[in-house]
Amino acid sequence: MTKIAEAVGETHRTVHDIEVDAPAGVVYGLIADPVQWPLLFPPNVYVDRLAHDGTHEHLRMWATANGQVKTWTSRRILDAGNRRIEFRQDAAAPPLSEMTGTWEVEPLGGDRCRLTLLHDFRVSGDDPEDIAWVERATDANSRAELDSLARIAGGWALMDQLVMTFEDTVRVEAPPERVYAFLERADRWPVLLPHVARLDLTEDPALPGVQLLAMDTLTADGSSHTTESVRVCFPEEGRIVYKQTRPPALMSAHTGVWTVTGDARGSTVTSRHGVVLRPDAVTRVLGPTADLAAARRYVRDALGRNSTVTMTHAKRDAEAAARAAAARAIAAQPAAQAAQAARAA
Repeated sequence: MTKIAEAVGETHRTVHDIEVDAPAGVVYGLIADPVQWPLLFPPNVYVDRLAHDGTHEHLRMWATANGQVKTWTSRRILDAGNRRIEFRQDAAAPPLSEMTGTWEVEPLGGDRCRLTLLHDFRVSGDDPEDIAWVERATDANSRAELDSLARIAGGWALMDQLVMTFEDTVRVEAPPERVYAFLERADRWPVLLPHVARLDLTEDPALPGVQLLAMDTLTADGSSHTTESVRVCFPEEGRIVYKQTRPPALMSAHTGVWTVTGDARGSTVTSRHGVVLRPDAVTRVLGPTADLAAARRYVRDALGRNSTVTMTHAKRDAEAAARAAAARAIAAQPAAQAAQAARAA
C-alpha cells in the first residue's frame, strides 16, 4: 500500500491505494454499497442510507476515529461506468470543517485492480494539533479499510460462503417500550442473562444514544470470550444497531440489529446478525477437520442461541412488568369508583 500526504494552503490531502486480487467490478460493487461497510471496514459502525437514486445518495454514518466514535452525513456521486465515487461530508464531525474525497478502481488486467482512496480536508482554525489528529485518523482508517477490503475481495470466489446474515424473532405479550428498555439497559445483563458474565457500558454525553460495551460471554461448553462493541440506539424507532470492534476469533466482522415493533397489545422483537468469517481461523478454532460449512453452522447456532436467550428474557421481563401494571390498575379501580360515587353524592 502506498500513501501520499501533502498540504495545499488550508486544504490537506491524503492518498492511499492498494492492489487487490479481485476483478475491478467486484471491488467497485463493494464500495458502492455503503450499507454493507460495517461488515467490510473495521472503523465503520453503522451506515444509514437516507436517500438514493442510483447516482446520488445521502448517508448518515457512524465510525471510530483514533478510538473515538464520530458521526456525520455525506453525499456521494456514483459513476459506475468509470468505477469512481466522489463524496463530500455535508455535516463534518469536529475538528473537521470540510471533508471531500474520491474512490477510484483501476483494472490492472486479469482478476486484479488498484483501489485508490483520496481525502481532501480542512480543519477549523487550522490548528496544527487538530490537523495532526485528522491525519492520523484518516491514515489509520484508510489503511484499515483498504487492507480489509483487499482481504475480503481477494476471496471473492468464496464470498457467498464467507458472508452470512440471519435473524431470529420472538413474540412478546407486552408493549414494545418495555422490551426495548430491556435491550437498551445492557448494563443490567450480567444479573439477568445467564450467558453474560461481565459487561461494562459507557456512554458519551456528546453523542446521545451511542454506547460502548465490553462483555465476557459464556459459550455452550462453559468457556468464555471477550468482545467489544459500539451500539447506536434509536428509541423512537425501536431499534439498536451494533458493531463488534473486537469480534471472536472465527469472525473478521460481526454486526447486528435489535428491532422491536408493535403496540399496546403486544410486540415482536427481532435479532439480525451479519457476519464475515475468517477462513484462516476455521481449523484453529473448530479443529483440523472443520470447513466453512461447519463454521457457518457453528456461528449460526452460537449467535442465534445467545440472541434468542436475550430475547426470551426480555419477553419474561416485559410481560411480568405488564402483568404487574395491569394488577395495579385493577386494584386501583374500586378506590376510584368509590371516590367517583362520593363525588356524585
